[in-house]
Amino acid sequence: MKQWETICQVSDIPLNSGRAALLGKQQVAVFRISNAGIEEFYAIDNHDPFSGANVISRGIIGSLKDQLVVASPVYKQHFCLRTGACLEENVQLRTWKVRTQGDNVQVGQ
Repeated sequence: MKQWETICQVSDIPLNSGRAALLGKQQVAVFRISNAGIEEFYAIDNHDPFSGANVISRGIIGSLKDQLVVASPVYKQHFCLRTGACLEENVQLRTWKVRTQGDNVQVGQ
């Protein structure tokens, strides 16, 4: 069974942006996306494998090739928020399940 850890409040993440959070010793980038009035949350590694920096949470959100992506703020590779796959290279970031419980954002381990 998956354990859920509360990492922040919903209001801590502005719409259509991301925030970094610690999940144990792992940095996770958590995104709050609003599409047609429906909010969705995604969590992927915050570590950019190309620059070596923990910056994915500060990337630009958009869509590319019909996929919801975040562009790394360093070298601009695009990572799919649903799968963690990089669209330009054969690299994949880890993803986590995310849910809200009341005002809490929780990430599953």
